[in-house]
Amino acid sequence: MHTRQIGSLTVSAIGLGCMNMSMGYGPADDEVSAQLLNEALDTGYTFLDTATLYGGGHNESLIGEVLRTRRKEYVLASKCVLAKDAEGNNIIDGRPESIKRQCEASLKRLQTDVIDLYYLHRLDKQVPIEESVGAMGDLVQAGKIREIGLSEMSSATLQRAYAEHPIAAMQSEYSLWSRTPEFKMLATCEELGVTFVPFSPLARQFLTGKACDNTMLGPKDIRCTNARPRFEPAAYAKNAKLLVPYARIAEQVGCNMAQLALAWIMSQQNSQGKATLVPIPGTKHIEYMKENAGAGDIQLDADVIAELNELINEQTIVGRRYTDDLMMSTDSEQDRLA
Repeated sequence: MHTRQIGSLTVSAIGLGCMNMSMGYGPADDEVSAQLLNEALDTGYTFLDTATLYGGGHNESLIGEVLRTRRKEYVLASKCVLAKDAEGNNIIDGRPESIKRQCEASLKRLQTDVIDLYYLHRLDKQVPIEESVGAMGDLVQAGKIREIGLSEMSSATLQRAYAEHPIAAMQSEYSLWSRTPEFKMLATCEELGVTFVPFSPLARQFLTGKACDNTMLGPKDIRCTNARPRFEPAAYAKNAKLLVPYARIAEQVGCNMAQLALAWIMSQQNSQGKATLVPIPGTKHIEYMKENAGAGDIQLDADVIAELNELINEQTIVGRRYTDDLMMSTDSEQDRLA
């Protein structure tokens, strides 16, 4: 797998999102996950993405235990600020003391002395971004983290954060059917030299052709519990019709549907004609991990990219990525409203 750059870090051009091994899309098997993590490194992945939130620390502990003897083989990204309270509700705490406390806990679970890329998982609107990033800067100075990232934040927030301390990465949802970063974030990242890291590049499995509407999903699947309107039965039935011509394009290219979605991400170029994005598709299935890795070798010509852009975009998809209330509360969506 070829490499791309995130700040001072050289990473595999496709990273591995590890959340699914602990939460989000139904139960996972720790033994299978352990095998997947090891085989991912053997396959060529060198960029692993986790967070304090994922499984209430389970995901970090899993990576720390399974890969404790292979720490030098991969770049480790984790996140702070977003966590669960005693009742299982999401809490956002961006206070400096909380960030430093969460970092110490993550280091212990991950069985490492340093986290290569540490993100603020979400914006705490009660704490100035400068204070949160200032705490992250202290962690850099202390040698506990190497680079700072932000997740699901707006261009204005990124600019304020960057003025406090250099930011290496911005992580947000981006795929054929979720285009918010195109409003302003991709341009801002290019201007500042920040690498954009798309999560959910496979549109929460939709673009693999293996998804289904939320009546067929388990009770703990985030496509049900976190109000994803595109997976409501009526919307999903209409959206699924787009997969018929989409599958034909994948066949013409000579890849599967997931690989096509990732190849589209990988082909996105900045104003200088350089492709810099580092997608992090998540999976708990070894076969899917290996399939996704193959997307890095696929070159899409301009006609195919144009055809995909016309076929699947936020005008041809039915339903928003979140409910209206959640969309309004998500800082990254402010770029759409500006």
